[in-house]
Amino acid sequence: MKAFSPATGKRAILIALMLGTAIGISACGSKEKKAGQSLVRVNGEEITVMQVNDELQRAGVKPEQQELATKQVIESLIDRQLILSEAMRNEVDRTTAVVQAIERAKAQIITQAYLKSLSSKIAKPSVVEIDDYYQKHPEFFSQRKQYEVQQLVIATKDFSNDLRSVVDSAKSLDGVAAWMDGHGVRYVRGQLSRSNTDLPEQIVAKLKEVQKGQLFIVNEGDRSMINLMSNVKISPVDAKTAAPQIEQYLFNKKVSDAAQAEVTHLRSAAKIEYLNASAPAATN
Repeated sequence: MKAFSPATGKRAILIALMLGTAIGISACGSKEKKAGQSLVRVNGEEITVMQVNDELQRAGVKPEQQELATKQVIESLIDRQLILSEAMRNEVDRTTAVVQAIERAKAQIITQAYLKSLSSKIAKPSVVEIDDYYQKHPEFFSQRKQYEVQQLVIATKDFSNDLRSVVDSAKSLDGVAAWMDGHGVRYVRGQLSRSNTDLPEQIVAKLKEVQKGQLFIVNEGDRSMINLMSNVKISPVDAKTAAPQIEQYLFNKKVSDAAQAEVTHLRSAAKIEYLNASAPAATN
């Protein structure tokens, strides 16, 4: 997360706070705030120390920046409260879209809180588990590969059959670029250096089939990349360096498994009736 900077300004903070307005609506009627916690009162509605601290924490503000940031957050909270009050005066909070958004946010927050309570009971991976994962996955660590790729990036709509034929028969990336120059196809040159642990599985699977000096194509929505594999080298990571990453991965997997087990348990104990929806097909 980027550090808080005075250059961020009040406007950026206000925009960030506006993204949390739906949650704020559901809590704006609370009367449990203590007077000693109040910093500002806006038309009778209080802005508290707790609110400000929460925003500072979400923004990742460093201790030495808190004085300036606190002032900006307070002013932005005032702005948000004014807009929120006006929105409610106009009964925006009663529109179907807003009500549904509030309920969705509320359900998500409560669900996440429950899952977090489950994760608090899960033990961190042991040293043995971490070392075992390291030893069983040399492709991620001791035999990790670093791919260096040169690219020509074009709009997918400009990737014609003629261009594909040129790529299939070309000996170099410059040869493809020369053809595109001659046919008015716009492109941007680029290059990247990525390890197989930084790339999606489907890309890694494709790269395994590509030899050094070979051209290959990757399509990503509205853009396509004509690539040249310029180099592939082993870039190992030792066990000590990899340990924190492995520990986090294994812990996240335990949390995911525990969540799935909880869902399975709850489903088995629940009465679920599909009324105007089709039940999922049974799996073997």
